[in-house]
Amino acid sequence: MRYLREERTAQTGFLLFGLAFMSYFIWVEWGGIEALFDFVWNALQSSPDFIEDIYTYFKAVPAAQMQRSLLVGAGVGALTTALFNVTMRGWLQWPTIGPAATWAGLLSGIGVYYFKVTGFWTALGIGLVVLVVASVVRDTSTRQFLHLRTLRRLVEPQALVALGLGVGIGAVAGAIGGQVLLYPLKHCSYDPALESDLQYRMGVVITAFSTLFVLVPIWTLMSNRRVQQRTTETVGYFRNRIYPYVLLLPTVFFLFIFLYYPSVQILTQSTKRLRRGNPRQIEYCLQNYIDLSESTVYKNSFSTTLWMTVAIVVITMVLALGIAVLASQKIRGANIYRTLLIWPYAISPVVMGVIFLNMFRQGDAGIINWALSGLFDIQPNWLTDKDLAPWVIVAAAVWNALGFNVLFYVAGLQNIPPDLLEAAAIDGANRVQRFARITFPLLSPFSFFLLVANVTYSFYNVYAIIDVLTEGGPVLGPAGINGGATNVLIYEVYQGAFEPNARVGEASAQAVILFLLVAGITLLQFRYVERRVTYGG
Repeated sequence: MRYLREERTAQTGFLLFGLAFMSYFIWVEWGGIEALFDFVWNALQSSPDFIEDIYTYFKAVPAAQMQRSLLVGAGVGALTTALFNVTMRGWLQWPTIGPAATWAGLLSGIGVYYFKVTGFWTALGIGLVVLVVASVVRDTSTRQFLHLRTLRRLVEPQALVALGLGVGIGAVAGAIGGQVLLYPLKHCSYDPALESDLQYRMGVVITAFSTLFVLVPIWTLMSNRRVQQRTTETVGYFRNRIYPYVLLLPTVFFLFIFLYYPSVQILTQSTKRLRRGNPRQIEYCLQNYIDLSESTVYKNSFSTTLWMTVAIVVITMVLALGIAVLASQKIRGANIYRTLLIWPYAISPVVMGVIFLNMFRQGDAGIINWALSGLFDIQPNWLTDKDLAPWVIVAAAVWNALGFNVLFYVAGLQNIPPDLLEAAAIDGANRVQRFARITFPLLSPFSFFLLVANVTYSFYNVYAIIDVLTEGGPVLGPAGINGGATNVLIYEVYQGAFEPNARVGEASAQAVILFLLVAGITLLQFRYVERRVTYGG
């Protein structure tokens, strides 16, 4: 009884503390909360106008452009949904494309494009061809899929019914879904007067991706219905089918206000030739994307971003794991050491950039050069040398993210059952073997999470560091004609969007490309890395 009273007292104390903290927070931040409510209320009031604008636009779309987009959306939807339906019902089994084939296609496409052998879209096609060929050569399942037996299964009566049902559902949903991304594009890529065939092909690809916004939820409903027909268990499912969607409404609303609507605006801006401070807007369709694919500065920013991301992720995770192993030892004052190790993550990137600026300044003003001058009589130009400056950025980013990684690795090491390590030691395994065979595999969930988090950090959160230390320089080529040695994609986006007289349309296109790049890399990580993760010991 005494224990229960003490527990209730503690719960009451935490509740009162939480209420007091929330009251204080609301009182201090009331101005911001009021502004947020005003923003949401204005968004609600403007929603009818937004819907009316969409209706007016689609009512006025030229028939030729609408028919082309409907045909492409319906075709993609019918084909993909029909294949999904027969696959879900067991009439078709897709081959497994291994990591080797995927990386072969990816690296060949990047290599052909980077060394200026051909254009972007041709390089993409070459990458896809290499992927398919490598998959056929290496994977038995791919060769079996291409066998005549696959076609024979698909012409059976039940398979034909499933194909017909998929074609009907997919054609209708695809025709509608194909218009989602074409609204911000204003169907410009389907304009018969368009002179660029490349823009038309890009529009077809965008329409195909747009159909997924409607088709993926439909595929999920079809799959769930199939599962519910096969089982009578209700574990993990709501008894009321409407209730979960009601719970999702607030999330969907805020996603629409703060994510989907701004995304539509950015996509719309990327189709215009628009400069900051100039009200004049010129319809440019997808030419901004074509110009970026042909820009030497943007290509250099692209390659710089990729190799700096790899360097930051690898160095951060390797150092963090080593430090976490040391910090997990049972020594006096271990908690103090761990707190000090995590502390750099709490420092603002701007402050951290100032710290590294003081360390790597030119001459004796920088601590590093002062020490090197006294010891070896050398003073490298850390921030103005095109070979050294990127590594200063990498070092600053690693130092900033190191504490975050150490925190998770320490938590993972503390959750490893000591019985496993003791049993391995009794069997004669040394420390290296125990770490390689037991500790490291059990840390795979933490490593996978940190891999995704570090990749996202390396793409988006290095802007402040670069802005303080190098401002995108040092320049490459005469008068910076080839860009800057540290001019990564996120810095290029910021500079292109917020500088005076900035080309906002081109910056919006860069933001879209950056988002698609990060999203694609994340999907690849979930596709090929997560399968190696061991959950639950």
